Amino acid sequence: MSKKFEAVASVKGNKNWDKLIERDGELSRSPDEVRNEFSRDYSRILHSLAYRRLKHKTQVFYNIGNDHICTRMEHVAHVESVSTTIADALGLNTDLTRAIAMGHDLGHAPFGHKGEKIIANLTKEHLGKNFWHEQNGLRFVDNIELLEDKQACHKNLMLTYAVRDGIISHCGEIDKNNLFPRENLSDLCLFNKPGEEEPATWEGCVVKLSDKIAYVGRDIEDAKRLGFLSPDDMKTLEGFAKSFDSTAINTTVIMHNLVIDVCNNSSPQSGIGLSENYAEKLKEIKAFNYNVIYNNDRLKYFEEYAKLIINSIFTQLKKAYKKGETLSELSKMKEYYPILAGDFYNWLIKYVDTSILPSEDLQRMSMFKNKKIFGILDDEKTFLQAIIDYISGMTDGYAIKVYNELITF
Repeated sequence: MSKKFEAVASVKGNKNWDKLIERDGELSRSPDEVRNEFSRDYSRILHSLAYRRLKHKTQVFYNIGNDHICTRMEHVAHVESVSTTIADALGLNTDLTRAIAMGHDLGHAPFGHKGEKIIANLTKEHLGKNFWHEQNGLRFVDNIELLEDKQACHKNLMLTYAVRDGIISHCGEIDKNNLFPRENLSDLCLFNKPGEEEPATWEGCVVKLSDKIAYVGRDIEDAKRLGFLSPDDMKTLEGFAKSFDSTAINTTVIMHNLVIDVCNNSSPQSGIGLSENYAEKLKEIKAFNYNVIYNNDRLKYFEEYAKLIINSIFTQLKKAYKKGETLSELSKMKEYYPILAGDFYNWLIKYVDTSILPSEDLQRMSMFKNKKIFGILDDEKTFLQAIIDYISGMTDGYAIKVYNELITF
């Protein structure tokens, strides 16, 4: 297959190269370093706690007792597989593609999109702004996630512009074919809503389309396994599969054909996209998923359960705000809720100005050289943002654990 995009790949010599590898800070570099900038980003994401927690976050179906139901981490692996296959075939930078795919969902809340909706409502009500997981992913990699350096100092990830851009620009919910990278390499923190801007690289465009290909296929597999699909639904699904291949009845074939179609129909002139026929098929499959799976009445109780848990955690932590006495109030709360209040306290003090820390915490925080994004907690909204950040980073299991602490006497 022709490497049609080699001349426009995000490699040294690209007109935007210096901007694409720009970081907010300097990473230490060993004399024997063999990785390129984007490979280093991949490794930094791989070693982050946010990535590890994806294995315990819901993709669509909350089913912690079933080892074969897709988690958020498995979804990321599917996107990585699809996107790097396409990028390699087209002659794009596979290291950049892989890093974007690896990090694209780091901002997802517990309990999948249901949890995201609940946190978005809390954010709108209490902070007067929007919450969306693509932007939250950028916030996490820029401000929240920390790694130890060789001196055991904890510092921010400091990912490249190209990878950060791919994270905030990956929204796959909008049905748009033939993607072109945007020309303006603007401040990513100024993006206002999901899908507002296309990625700045061809590689980011590949991940954006691959995200959709990956989730529609695997979500169907999970729905089949859990018995969500009626006999009529199965007939409809079989019709989809046979429209791709007359001998096929599974989504693996659907995904394979979509990948090959992207490779065959994409070019620097026409953009990253599917043929008209396959683009329409993908829209039909996505509509099927929404009608039969995502909006299924059987998920409404799961959403109510998630809402109870998230709102209860938020309400309890919110009680701790007492301006200059907030850390002291959290310490008092540990008596009744040692896990929730204790863990939140230990997390929060990494991100506040050291001037407000009790003396007993100063020494253990001396190795945290990260951004102090919550300052001196002199404003309630700053504290509420900290709570939102903390909850959005939780796994399903941890959220349930601390909720159970709230109701256990």
